[in-house]
Amino acid sequence: MARLPRLVLPGRAHYIIQRGHSGGPVFADDVDRRAFLDALREASAAQRVAVHAYALPAGEVQLLATPPSAAALSATMQALGRRYVGAYNRRHGHSGTLWDGRFRCAVVESGAPVLGVLRLIDGLADLEAPGDGHGAQMAKPMAEPRPAWSSAGHRLGAGRLPWLLDPPELWRLGNTPFEREAAWRALLLQGLPAAQAATCRGAALGGWAIGSPAFLQTLAADTARPLQPRPRGRPKSKAAVA
Repeated sequence: MARLPRLVLPGRAHYIIQRGHSGGPVFADDVDRRAFLDALREASAAQRVAVHAYALPAGEVQLLATPPSAAALSATMQALGRRYVGAYNRRHGHSGTLWDGRFRCAVVESGAPVLGVLRLIDGLADLEAPGDGHGAQMAKPMAEPRPAWSSAGHRLGAGRLPWLLDPPELWRLGNTPFEREAAWRALLLQGLPAAQAATCRGAALGGWAIGSPAFLQTLAADTARPLQPRPRGRPKSKAAVA
């Protein structure tokens, strides 16, 4: 099956996953993670890409970001990869790429879907638990966040990051910083339902879209590319459905 072209829409949030090569690690420790965040901050600023959230488990990168153009997102990820991979290789005596091919992403509908992906990424604050078999941890009730591991601390009083931009959906959770922090902590402590987390992750890895049927229908009118996986099995013949 031919690889689908990546779907990137300017002004829309995107759930991005970049996995380690053959399930291998891309971060050995928090020194690596801080180096990655420095590179992310500079690369996104150069392309004017708004970064909303990050999670950095050992074997992959997860981001929520809004690009001003499709080219800006690709340029950000390419610049980020070049700088970080070079630094990682020099530090650890490694050679070659760290990544399992190109980055994957899903366009995310504004409103509840964006808030759900934000919960998924920030909720990966406790990253010691086993994951899905591919170096990725699934959503679960969070422990205290570690700032180098995820962006949860940015929204939970552990220190604001000036380069991280909260999406409008978060501001609607309360009228004051205290109210928003309390509301966000409560949502993260609940954890995202496993089925919803799996759907979001599958959409990002497959290059689909995350949102309501109406949102998908609107996108379908603007692109010839499929937005959801096709049903499994052979299609029924016309004779069979007549």
